Parts: sequence; C-alpha cells; structure tokens
Amino acid sequence: HVRQLYALVSETLRYASVLEKLLDGAALLQAEKKLAPQLAKVLVYDLLFGKGLKCGGRWKALARRHRARLEAELARIKVRHKVSRNEDLLAPEKAVSASACQVPRYVRVNTLKTCVDDVIDFFKRQGYAYLGKAASVEELKALSGKKFLLDLHLPELLVFPSQTDLHDNLLYTSGHIILQDKASCLPAFLLGPIAGSHIIDACAAPGNKTSHLAAILKNKGQIFAFDVDPKRVATMNTLLTRAGVTGCQLAQQDFLTVDPQDPKYSRVTHILLDPSCSGSGMVTRGPGEEAAPSAERLQALAGFQRRVLNHALSFPALQRLVYSTCSLHQEENEDVVQAVLQEWGSTFRLVTAFPSWPCRGLAAFSGAESCLRASPAETLTHGFFVAVLERCKEEADAPSSLPAAAKNPQSGEGTEPGAAPKKRKKKKQQVK
Repeated sequence: HVRQLYALVSETLRYASVLEKLLDGAALLQAEKKLAPQLAKVLVYDLLFGKGLKCGGRWKALARRHRARLEAELARIKVRHKVSRNEDLLAPEKAVSASACQVPRYVRVNTLKTCVDDVIDFFKRQGYAYLGKAASVEELKALSGKKFLLDLHLPELLVFPSQTDLHDNLLYTSGHIILQDKASCLPAFLLGPIAGSHIIDACAAPGNKTSHLAAILKNKGQIFAFDVDPKRVATMNTLLTRAGVTGCQLAQQDFLTVDPQDPKYSRVTHILLDPSCSGSGMVTRGPGEEAAPSAERLQALAGFQRRVLNHALSFPALQRLVYSTCSLHQEENEDVVQAVLQEWGSTFRLVTAFPSWPCRGLAAFSGAESCLRASPAETLTHGFFVAVLERCKEEADAPSSLPAAAKNPQSGEGTEPGAAPKKRKKKKQQVK
C-alpha cells in the first residue's frame, strides 16, 4: 500500500500544474469547500489520468459527482494547447526538468547500521556495477544504467544515475541507506562534531541531517532537535528510529522560544541551522516550477533567518555553527551572514572550510568566498548555500574544531576532502 501511495503521489506531482488548472476551471474547490487542495489533486489525477479511483465512500462519490465538469475542463485545456493526449500537456514544461535529469541519485550510507564496503557488496550482488571512486564531476554526469560510484568529495556517499529508484530497496526500507542529496549532506559534514558533543539541530524536520549528525557522533553525545510542526516531528521520529538514532531529544517547539541560558543546553558546542527559506534551489524530478518569490517574501524570509541565526549564536558554550539554506537568493544567504557578522564580528568569524569545493559564495562582502554554494550545473546537486561560523578565540585555548576532512590545508596539514578514508576496523553489522 505504501508503494502504491508513493507512486500515486509522484504521478500527481508530475501533473501538478495541469491539475491546478483543472481545479480552477471546474471550480471544484469552490463547490467543495471542505476538500483540501492536495487531496483534490490526488482524487482528480486518479479519476482522469490514473487507473481509476481506488478509494471508496464519500471521496469516491464526491469525485464522481464532479466528473463531467472535470472532463469538460480537461477537454478545453487540450483544445487550448492543441494536443490530443494527456501526456502532451506536460510537453511545454519539459525544460523545467532538464536540470533534474542531470542530478544523480545520491545515497548516504548510514554508518550507524552498516559500512560503505558492505553496502557496495550488497548492490554488486543485486547486479549493479561498482566503478570505484569518482575522480571528477564529469564521471558522475556520465553514469548510466546499473552503475554506481563512490563520491569524489564525501566518503560515505554513493552515486547512482538520476533515474535510479531505490525507495523499494531493502537497504532503504531498513534504514541502512538514506536517500539524501549531496548538497544536503554538506551541513552536517562541515559541522564535524566529535563523538560525545552536545548539538542543536535548530530546524530539524524531516530529519536527514539529524540522522547524519548522529552517524558522525556514532550515537555518542546528545542532539537536541527542534521543529514547530507536530506532523513533521512525528515523521522525523519515524525516520530517526528507522535509522537507529539514539541520544536525540526531539521537541515540538519553535527554536526562537528556546532559552539559551537553560542549563540543559549549557554544553551545546555545535549548532546546525537550516531555517525555512524560499526553496529556490530545489530541483524537482518532475515538471512544474513554483513562481519566483516576491521581493516582499524574500525580505520577510531574510528577516526571520537573521533573527534565528542571531538567536543561535547567543548560546553561551557555542563553538561552531553551520548556517545553510536550499535557496539561490543572495538576500537569504550572503546578506543574512553579512548582517549577523556585523553584530557578532568580534565574537564569531567565518571559516573557510572545504577549500577544494568549486563554488564559493557571491562577492557580496569581503570574506564571502569562505561560504559555499552548490548548483545542478556546477556541482550536480540541488542549489544550496552553506556558511560555517566559529567562535573567535586564542589558539592556545583549544584546538580547532574543523572536521578533519574539511580543514583548510594551507599549512600542509589536515586531510583534503575527497581523500580516501582510513581503513575501517572489523565491521560490526553486515548487510545480508
């Protein structure tokens, strides 16, 4: 049933813009005021494009009651677009998914349950051909068929062709692998806490970054994860349980209401902050693109992002913070970081991490090149922005908390991102 529902929702998303026109033209939501828009889209898709309504009861009766109006509106839309088949209604929007087609399927190995070598062996037994570690982005772009690579930057990330669907794969359903875009893996990787650390994941749902933090900590330490939406918190709880995460305290709470002086957070040294944003960097795998946010919307988002970043920096024991968004807009990225650093410049500084990463921050202010950007064209990922802030202190106070894989190797020390990971000890748990 879950697989059928996933397929139905995926197909509904493909036809999202067409369904919106249908709902407007047939005035379905005006006629049925209690019908939620998303449910309406699923019902109409199943009625007109799918294999027929599978539901029963009042929803089936409601859809059938409006069937004639919906079919008439669909016919009018086809006439306006001069097409005869439903599929042809998607043709004008094919360009939207061009960038999605080149973004590979990234698979993060969940080291709380398994290791990279075991996962590679499992896929090889399933008929996939392992091509070794990628040497360039071009190699990722050339992937096709049942072939996969180890990512050139992140040591626990496997890369498959973009069309690969692993939602039914045993490794995914059992929590041994996490389907997570490469750019989304950067924040936890660059935060780089050591085992035993106390961490806050400020805007945590749906939980992929939280599970990544737990894996980096090896479940040794404490994670405080916040989200204001109860449904998203419930979803996150399910995901973290499946991933084998322990030592994580979930809270349905607005992070802005969390008291930094609460003794509970007195040992919090790391914060991952991925606040609400415009989402303009997200690459959809199906057609349909949301309208660009208005200037007013961007200003409102940036105002919220500045407030929440300022709040995060006020935790007294904080040593390191990663600020990230899936936005392409300077207003939500470099401008937010610049404004907050002007207030905290004597206390926190930008860290240049991951020097080999090809895309840097826009030249909005001096030092913005320390920030990272990601994009489908240059890094074969979703659009993303990451800034790493560290508390200013004398070197004698404590060693740098830069993760080993992301240290700036200007002095000739440290490990460059993408270097081969050290050989693992004997595996604790194998994927059978």
